[in-house]
Amino acid sequence: MTEKNLKANRNYKDTVFRMIFSDRKNLLSLYNAVNGTSYKNPEELEIVTLENAIYMGMKNDLAFIIATNLFLYEHQSTYNPNMPLRDLFYISSEYQKLVDHKSLYSSVLQKIPAPNFIVFYNGTEKKEDRWENALSDAYETPDKEPRLELKVLTLNMNEGHNKELMEQCQTLREYAKYVALVRKYKKEMKLDAAVKCAVDECIQSGILAEFLKKNRAEVIAVSIFEYDKEEEEKKLRKAEYEAGYDDGKKLGITEGEIRKAKETAIELTKVGMAKSQIAAIFKVNENMLRQWLEK
Repeated sequence: MTEKNLKANRNYKDTVFRMIFSDRKNLLSLYNAVNGTSYKNPEELEIVTLENAIYMGMKNDLAFIIATNLFLYEHQSTYNPNMPLRDLFYISSEYQKLVDHKSLYSSVLQKIPAPNFIVFYNGTEKKEDRWENALSDAYETPDKEPRLELKVLTLNMNEGHNKELMEQCQTLREYAKYVALVRKYKKEMKLDAAVKCAVDECIQSGILAEFLKKNRAEVIAVSIFEYDKEEEEKKLRKAEYEAGYDDGKKLGITEGEIRKAKETAIELTKVGMAKSQIAAIFKVNENMLRQWLEK
C-alpha cells in the first residue's frame, strides 16, 4: 500500500487500536494494567475474536480468554449507551462457538468462562474517567432485580484520564498521545495531512515508533477512515436531535442526514427495541416515529 492519494476507505474494518492490541504482547500488557495482574507469558492469553461475527454492522474489536475468564474489549470514539445490548448479541455468538451443543441436553453442567465487558473510549463527549452502562437501563419497565443483566465498564483513555492505568500500560499511553496529536493537527489542516503529521511526529519522538514504522501506510489509511467516520457520526447525532422537532425545523440539516436517522430507527425496531425507547433516543414523539417507520 502506498501513501499517495490516501482517502477514507469504506472497506476498512480495523481501527488503529485493534491493530495495536491484536498483538498478544500488547494485549497482555493492557490486561495486566486493567486488572492489576502480572502475567508474563503472552501464550497464556487465547484470542477468540469472532472475525466474521458481524451483526447489523457491529463487530467486537477483541475477545480473549485468560485464567478461565472471557474478556470483550471494544474501542469507541463516540459515546454509545447501547453497548450492553451489542455485547449481549456478541457474547451469545461467542458462547455458541465455545460450548459443545450436544452437552447442553445432558445432566452435566456445561461450564463456560465468566464474561467481562470493557470499552476503551477516546471520544470528546464524555469527561469522566470511567462509567458503567447496564442492559437493565434499557428495560421499558425498571426492575430492581433484573433476571437478565449485563454491565459494561467504559474507561476514558484520553490524555489526562485514568493516569494509573496509563502508567501501567506504556502502549496505551502512547496510543493516547497519538490520538491527541491527530486531533491537534486536525484543527490546523486537512485530515489526511493531520494524520501524516501525527504519524511522523510520533516516529520522531519514539511514540509507537516501531509499530508506526512497520505499518505506516496502513495506519494512515485506517486513521483517515476512523476520524472521517467519527465526524460522520457526530453529524448523524446532530441530525437525530434536530429531526426531533415536530414543527419540522431542520436548522440546516440535509435530507441525507435525516434519512440516516430514520434508517437507524428502522434497524433498531428489527432487533426488538421498544418504540418508546427509540423515540427517546432520537428525541421525537411516538407519532413522528411511526411516520418514519411507515415510509
